Amino acid sequence: MNVVSSAVSVPTRAPGGETNAYLLGEEPSVLVDPAARTDALDALVAARSVDHIVVTHTHPDHVGAVAAYAAETDATVWARYGRTERFREATGVDPDRQLRPGTTIGLGDERVRVLDAPGHAPDHLAFEAGEDGPIVCGDCAVREGSVVVGAPEGDLRAYLTTLRRLRAIDPPTLYPGHGPVIETPRETLERLIAHRNRRERRVLEAVEDGARTLPDVLEAAYEKDLSGVRDLARATVRAHLEKLAVEDRVEWNGEDVAATGSGATRSR
Repeated sequence: MNVVSSAVSVPTRAPGGETNAYLLGEEPSVLVDPAARTDALDALVAARSVDHIVVTHTHPDHVGAVAAYAAETDATVWARYGRTERFREATGVDPDRQLRPGTTIGLGDERVRVLDAPGHAPDHLAFEAGEDGPIVCGDCAVREGSVVVGAPEGDLRAYLTTLRRLRAIDPPTLYPGHGPVIETPRETLERLIAHRNRRERRVLEAVEDGARTLPDVLEAAYEKDLSGVRDLARATVRAHLEKLAVEDRVEWNGEDVAATGSGATRSR
């Protein structure tokens, strides 16, 4: 299936300051993640018959032009089942239809298949362009660096499951929400899994070495300068602590943390 992209400048914390919008198929096509309206994206939309509009998730840097392109194209606007109010608040659009993992959107003889991909956001989806085709993965993966998975939105257990699911599918290409196309998906997904496992070890070691508050764990778990990204790192550490607590590897009540069995009070 034909996939074209347009990098859209938007207010985002992602490196480069751009979000990738995609068009899947030609006649008709699916518009994915119209983050803002630009001349370049206008031209791509005008060159195709856009029958459907979807988003990987409803973070502000992915949905800014949903309303504009919905009005211009009269396309069917889809929202994730069970998350329609969240979609409405983010986009200002009442969705026409709801989709869920396993839903297929027909494009003539081809199909776009919806995949479950939570972790970065609770409503996150991915879109497989044709049978065994490339996957538009939103903020599941990036070719360089890592994806922010921060509490309260982020769920690291879900995110790691998503990465492993994508690795098992082993698509030929991943099209990310930010940055260049990922032409070596398995290698990239394994790198991202290893990165999360290393960070988790640092967080757990910090707790085992006596860190008892989130700021203490943050300072121990990161060696790099956090200027400008401290809030993201703090949210990431919180997400790791939540994961470790669910797995009964630390005791964490939202403020204080301790190694399992050390006497801290677990939040009930």
